[in-house]
Amino acid sequence: MTNEVLVTGGAGFIGSHLVDALMARGNEVVVLDNLSSGALENLAKWLDNSNFRFVRGDLLKPSDVDDVLDGYDVVFHLAANPEVRVGSVSPNVHFQQNVVATYNLLEALRRRSDVEALVFTSSSTVYGEAETPTREDYALLKPISVYGASKLACEALICAYAHSYGFRAVIHRLANVVGPRSEHGVIVDFVRKLGENPKRLEILGDGTQKKSYLYVTDCVEALLSGLDGALDRVEVFNVGSEDQVDVLTIVRIVAEEMDLADVKFRLTGGVDGGRGWVGDVKNMLLGISKLKKLGWKPKHGSAESIRLTVREMLSKTPNAKRRV
Repeated sequence: MTNEVLVTGGAGFIGSHLVDALMARGNEVVVLDNLSSGALENLAKWLDNSNFRFVRGDLLKPSDVDDVLDGYDVVFHLAANPEVRVGSVSPNVHFQQNVVATYNLLEALRRRSDVEALVFTSSSTVYGEAETPTREDYALLKPISVYGASKLACEALICAYAHSYGFRAVIHRLANVVGPRSEHGVIVDFVRKLGENPKRLEILGDGTQKKSYLYVTDCVEALLSGLDGALDRVEVFNVGSEDQVDVLTIVRIVAEEMDLADVKFRLTGGVDGGRGWVGDVKNMLLGISKLKKLGWKPKHGSAESIRLTVREMLSKTPNAKRRV
């Protein structure tokens, strides 16, 4: 990979871990982030480094993109609204922050000839309810959430722009990524709820939702491996662990790590056949053979990734109950 790199959304959860890896590799890194879901604290150790620069800007403002997009060999595009559930009540959020933001970035790339590659973090939700393990060539793609639809729309735009305007595109469809600095998702919800009431926990859905979870450092290694190994003009890689856990297993792991033995669980029953919310995919497991052929494989399974994430969260919360 060449040296000068731009990371949109680089102050966020996955983005900041990617910045850590890029800086460790000796890249010159610029982060563009509006700090709507990210935090400068995630980048604190790099703020005084001469190879790093932070720019506060918004992809919904084309002038912000034009001001920063100059002279980079690779652009990692991670800026997006990460909350899947918000699309069921406010679909315009995902349209604006995913689709329009990506379009504005692509338009800026079109006006320049020096960008070699765009790396995009898409989502397993583009598949909808697919056969598992789901391969990258699975068809038809039928997302059941606005979030998934917005990510698929971004993929289509990126594919067309890459072929039309001469840069490479590497699309990574991510499973559920967990780890330090995460601020949303089922693990965060369970730890917060049990911190407030260690005797009782409400669980959305029927508890049988079964998905793959990937530790964030494994995810970052996959993003870099995909970029280094991509051969086609547009390359698509699945990124996930090779196993699954259901919601009740997650609850048990969280309770064990918080040293809670007598928690009473209340399942809401969910919607539309036991989903946690409208658009929730009940069964997700990605086939990752393409990345494995490049030499990447996850170092952590789903349960271990969840357990490590809970321990990290509890270590940052001095008053939370946890195992000693």
